Parts: sequence; C-alpha cells; structure tokens
Amino acid sequence: MKSTVLTLFIIPFLLGATFHAEKETTLENNPIVLELFTSQGCSSCPPADKLLKQVKSNNIIALSYHVDYWNYIGWKDPFSKEEFTNKQRKYGSKFYSSTIYTPQLVVNGREHFVGSNRQKLKQKITQYAKQKPKSNISLSKVIKDDDIVNFDYKIEGLQSDDNLRIVLVIDERRTSVKRGENRNRELVNSNIVISEQKFKIDKTIGKGSIIIPEIVEEKDNLSLVLIIENDALDINAATQVNL
Repeated sequence: MKSTVLTLFIIPFLLGATFHAEKETTLENNPIVLELFTSQGCSSCPPADKLLKQVKSNNIIALSYHVDYWNYIGWKDPFSKEEFTNKQRKYGSKFYSSTIYTPQLVVNGREHFVGSNRQKLKQKITQYAKQKPKSNISLSKVIKDDDIVNFDYKIEGLQSDDNLRIVLVIDERRTSVKRGENRNRELVNSNIVISEQKFKIDKTIGKGSIIIPEIVEEKDNLSLVLIIENDALDINAATQVNL
C-alpha cells in the first residue's frame, strides 16, 4: 500500500486477521526522542546509524528518517522520502539554519547536532533525562493485523497547541549498496521510519490506526511510536511498543 491512514473514530473489527497482540505501555520517566536524518548515500552516516542503535532503550526512542537529497549520486535509498526531507527543512527553519545536512540528530525537537557525536549525545541524554515531562501518553489494545495496526491512546496533561504524531518503524534492515558513496558496503540501518502522520488533537482518549506499507517484509520487526509535540515542534511526551 502506498499511503498511511489515521482515524480517531472507532474502527470496526477486521475479518481475516492473522495476528493479534494486545500490549500496554507507558514511559514513567521523561522520554527522550532522538530523530536522526540520514541516508544510505551518505558516507558519513553509518557511524551515526550505529550510534543511534546503541543508545536505544525503553526511555530513549530512536527514529531514523531517510532523506532523498542524496539519491542523485547514483544510489536511491529505498527508505528515503521527500516528506522526510521536508520534515528536516522544518527543523532547519526552527533552528534558523540556512542548510540541512546528514547525519543530523534532533533531540526532543529542541536542538540538533551531528549525529555521530557520541560525547554530545551522552551529555544531552543525561540533560533531558532529568527534566520533568509536561504531559504523558500511553498506548493500549494495540492490535496488528495483515496490513494495519489499531490502537487506543490516553493523554495526561494535554496542551492547547499539542499535536499527535503516529510513527511506524522497522527495527532493523540490512542493505547491500551497489553505487554511491557507500558502494560495495552492506549497511545496517535500524529504527527506520517507514510511515508517519501528524494531526491536531483535542481529546485525551481516543482510537487510531496506521496502515503497514508495502516496503515491510514478513521478517521485519515493527514498532509503533506515539509522540505529543506542540506547534513549535517541541516534543513533550512519547511512548513506544513493539508489534
């Protein structure tokens, strides 16, 4: 399927389901959301990809957005999307940056630095882990069917300018790169965002769904991430669950 669908109304039971997994999760401490802008066509990105995988934990949500502006050099990143490049440009505007780059790591939507900077990342994780969260979000009744994920959510401390972001993630994939700066290398990418939607929200309890796109293979492990961010792109709450 080519697109993602989100709903905030009750979704009828789907017949022919092959897999059901009900889970409930909430992050008790302040979650840290790391958004890495990367590309398989970028020779300086693999160290940042590796670092992102290493720091992921229950309270550290790692998201890897593959941009499309490296595709011109001869290798088309299969996970790259124009919408992810546009997302990075929005961060560029927020940070008053005249250029965008890879690998760029954004922490909780509030600041950015080179994604392979291990010492800087360690420092920021320590800093943000001490901050008190402004709100909280939890997932329940998460059900994965053939091509769709349904879920319930609950938000505490909802603000008037909050938006809900739903993210579907492939945990890891290996790719043999044939051309470009990383030609003849096998790259290991993790926490790969394959679908994302954001919309304004004014209810603290609701239901949602997201379609699983065709790029997902049967062997892939998936994760569902929900994020609360305000109009300024500051992330105030997040939660994740393995599917």
